[in-house]
Amino acid sequence: MVAGPLIGISTYAESGVRWGVWQLDAALLPVGYPRLVQRAGGLAAMLPPDAPERAAATVARLDALVIAGGPDVEPVHYGAEPHPRTGPPARARDAWELALIRAALEREVPLLGICRGMQLLNVALGGTLVQHIDGHAETPGVFGRHPVKPVPGTRYASIVPEETEVPTYHHQSVDRLGTGLIPSAHAEDGTVEAVELPTAPWTLGVQWHPEMGEDLRVVQSLIAATATD
Repeated sequence: MVAGPLIGISTYAESGVRWGVWQLDAALLPVGYPRLVQRAGGLAAMLPPDAPERAAATVARLDALVIAGGPDVEPVHYGAEPHPRTGPPARARDAWELALIRAALEREVPLLGICRGMQLLNVALGGTLVQHIDGHAETPGVFGRHPVKPVPGTRYASIVPEETEVPTYHHQSVDRLGTGLIPSAHAEDGTVEAVELPTAPWTLGVQWHPEMGEDLRVVQSLIAATATD
């Protein structure tokens, strides 16, 4: 069997996680993320938060990087005060994932940001976020679905040319785009649902959760991009 490319996926670091007779601090990730990578032909490697100065060495060993969904990005990273609906900060994870993103961009390693990961990509490039929107996370803890429409001529449109219904759960969104980023899909209400960096070999962010669906095309394209590095 031919081994697939090594795809690093960022993770949570949570305290007091319970399993069996244990209650310990844990690095964890919803299983949909590694399964998505595996189903698309890649080898999944979980990347728990680490010292930001180790990000470049970590990315150097990867064929591609996925920044997973998770908590709200602390508004200090884009020069804003917290909104009352913004969640508590995850400072170690923010610092680690921002460093991973910047290392991947510098080394031109294929990069996919999912939900929070798309927002962090935007912030890493100097963009800002809307800290609360309605209609994209209707029931706490339950993924919804809504259509997204690709922007013609973009990388995303070349991967998924038709309007599709996607699994979604978020209450924040892109406001001002980061330097060089362009929108590549929108929801019906105009929310930016995908962004990409045309100057990079393969850098894409999606606001929805492909790990909760059956469409493998975005991650298959990410994996295909590793063959051209």
